[in-house]
Amino acid sequence: MTNKLVECVPNFSEGRRVEVVDAIVQAIQSVPGVHVLDRSSDADHNRSVITFVGSPDVMVDAAFAGIAKAAELIDLDSHSGEHPRLGATDVVPFIPLAGVTMAECVELARQLGQRVGEELTIPVYLYEAAATRPDRENLADVRKGEYEKLKETIGVDPGRVPDFGPSRVGKAGATVIGARAPLIAYNVYLTTDDVGIAKEIAKAVRHSSGGFHFVKGLGLLVEGRAQVSMNLTDFSRTPVARVVEAIRREAARYGVMVHHSELVGLIPQKALVDAAQWYLQLDQFEPDQILETRLFAALSGGDSQPSFLERLADGTATPGGGSAAAYSGAMAAALASMVARVTIGKKKYADVEARMVEIAREADSLRVELEQGVERDCAAFDAVMAAFKLPKDTDAEKAARAEAVEKATYHAALVPLDACRQVIRVLELIAELAETANVNAISDAASGAAMARAALTAAGMNVKVNAGSISDHKAADGWLAELLTLEGRARTAEARIQQMIRERAGIGA
Repeated sequence: MTNKLVECVPNFSEGRRVEVVDAIVQAIQSVPGVHVLDRSSDADHNRSVITFVGSPDVMVDAAFAGIAKAAELIDLDSHSGEHPRLGATDVVPFIPLAGVTMAECVELARQLGQRVGEELTIPVYLYEAAATRPDRENLADVRKGEYEKLKETIGVDPGRVPDFGPSRVGKAGATVIGARAPLIAYNVYLTTDDVGIAKEIAKAVRHSSGGFHFVKGLGLLVEGRAQVSMNLTDFSRTPVARVVEAIRREAARYGVMVHHSELVGLIPQKALVDAAQWYLQLDQFEPDQILETRLFAALSGGDSQPSFLERLADGTATPGGGSAAAYSGAMAAALASMVARVTIGKKKYADVEARMVEIAREADSLRVELEQGVERDCAAFDAVMAAFKLPKDTDAEKAARAEAVEKATYHAALVPLDACRQVIRVLELIAELAETANVNAISDAASGAAMARAALTAAGMNVKVNAGSISDHKAADGWLAELLTLEGRARTAEARIQQMIRERAGIGA
């Protein structure tokens, strides 16, 4: 199999007619080089999820074949099911797996969207990393009102103008196409048939109503049992175990319990490892303690994919300074984790061990966020460049282009601003480590602080440049004011670190 791998997980609005799902799978498999890994259908949801992988050069053809077959066989006017939907092919995300960037997946989404819009005359909306406007990043926002509402508004409401295809719908409805990180579709069944309880629990755990970040949830009645149906959009930042335990506690309030749970489609191995680590309380666990991981590393002969530094140096516009800032911040967070872990288990530092465990976990989470920020910055900049390439021959095209550039630049400022917020927290953790952690690692803490400072400076520069390029001066002024506040926090943390270097290591800072 190729060293470059993309995953695609299209959701089709058919979960009852096996022959229709078979035909869609066969259409996808008809493209050479595509491997269908999984199919999952649910009659109550009336929905099927198909997972396939391949190299980037075959994925658009395979997804298009599935969408075309679904449009031929599924009529949304006669469709009903528990799960929200907008089209026969409801949503098509591309996910980078190996040797592929998020920006490349965004490009695949745009290629597919244009082809579906032009050849199948199906309206297409781009979402997540491929979104052309902030209000379309969230799938739930795009799908609001579902197919029935879209039929009423698509030719009337300017907000419903698709990214590709006509401003009208046929029996195949519309399709939402995008690029995103791996998502876990996870359902929890309760020991009750009272769907109202499931809806209350879903409301408690989903982010849109005050619950966990990166959790989307609905309460449904499936197979005669109340179900909390969820999408966990970033398990690295909101772990599966945390959500399950919250559901368990909420269910207890209503006198019910978790009956069982299920996965729809596939789950990344790391999500299961994280859950096992949490439940087994393996605080000092390292991933290479897994036998199969160690064995695979020994037998695989290494990874031939270009490193981040090779990509940074290759002369392309992305990754650039914003990605480098995020990468530097991730290294700072990794050093914070390292300093905390070399303190854990030392008798001399027993009184701070519990806090070191907490710091290691928080630093790990920040490292993951900043690592992902590398690709988010690439995607944000690519979106700006794509907006500048829009046609500008007519007044209408010029206005649409200007709006797209404004929105893309706005988003491109928010990504490094997020990095600044994360880096400040890393710096503050390092200050605490410098004061209480293993003194033998204080130079590592200081090195992490230097990396964090570099990240803050570089990411802040990107915020300032983008702030100067948008017409929303109120928003830009708010960003710049926040940068000043973050800079003040940075100086305070750095002063603490310098003092500890003098006092605990006897080195002039």
